[in-house]
Amino acid sequence: MRILFTGPAAAGHLFPMVPTAQALRAAGHEVLFACGQPLDQLRSAGFPIVEIGDGRGLRELFEERLEGKIEYVAPNRSQDEIFDMAASIFAHASRPSVDGLLAAATDWGADLIVHDSFQAAGPLVATLLKIPSVINNFGVSAGLPMGDLIASHFTDVYERHGLSGPAPSTALNVGPLGGDPDGLPMRYVPYNGGGIVPTEFLRPADRPRAVVTLGTVLAELDGVRAVVRLVEAAAEVDAEFLLAVGGADLAPLGTLPANVRGLPWVPLNELLGRADVLIHHGGSGTMLTALQAGLPQLLLPQGADHFINSDAITASGAALSSASDAVDTPLLDRLLTDPGLRDAARRLRSENDALPAPTALVPTLEALVTR
Repeated sequence: MRILFTGPAAAGHLFPMVPTAQALRAAGHEVLFACGQPLDQLRSAGFPIVEIGDGRGLRELFEERLEGKIEYVAPNRSQDEIFDMAASIFAHASRPSVDGLLAAATDWGADLIVHDSFQAAGPLVATLLKIPSVINNFGVSAGLPMGDLIASHFTDVYERHGLSGPAPSTALNVGPLGGDPDGLPMRYVPYNGGGIVPTEFLRPADRPRAVVTLGTVLAELDGVRAVVRLVEAAAEVDAEFLLAVGGADLAPLGTLPANVRGLPWVPLNELLGRADVLIHHGGSGTMLTALQAGLPQLLLPQGADHFINSDAITASGAALSSASDAVDTPLLDRLLTDPGLRDAARRLRSENDALPAPTALVPTLEALVTR
């Protein structure tokens, strides 16, 4: 069986598909990824990749649609407003990839297309070729409604190909929170890319360790403004705070307290293996990686799907949520010491562990093709 994977060229959308692809390849199937620029984040996953699109990166296509600067932080928009804007932007970014994806799927002889819910070209190509498609969800958000919403911004492309809309698709839920009500349940298995792991993270820390991250997009677009108040409050907490913010400029944070330091890129799942808590922006992959590690979390939601993620995990009792400028020392102390948070985080980890592993879903995906 030949399975073609496709999604927007961003870690938050591509990385959740990698464990599914690894399981299918381990079962003897052929796997090919098709995506646009940039390709660097996907190369380390070890799969063959065909480039589609017109050579422009996702950020350039977003800026074209928005006629200027990308505004990631959206405190005054409702979640529905954020999702509708995202659907419009991602539909626009998908337009240059349609012809390349259709050619790749046709020439390679794809039997199944697995796509991210924000990739409009995937379901269109599957419908054209009359082959099954699977939406690989990436967290709390339901993929099928999002696919329909994006298709509503893609009607002219469907009409140009003689189609009224996408054929029905199967959803693959990831992790124990949210997803599609009728989606196939699957354990969240973290894939955070490759990277050098300093040996200090292979052994327990001398005191409580809090990891702070802003994901792969927010730090690039908005810098570290979301954690300025947090760093100030951390100075009075008996814990080590590690800023895992990639190459972001730390200058807005001023002189760092003695118990706060920046880190180079380290794969998040390895970094959390010797951490006690995670503080982050609320991105799906970040949240689920901490969930899989059984860690209490503090979410500082900024935009995208952060607010729906925050609502879901705080309702479980495993996390706290706060506005960035409201973080204080008592909140950080509670995050590190509250036994109720830690018990709920361990319970969520157990719920995730109880779900079928990606390898267990292979026969179900095979059946979609044989039917």
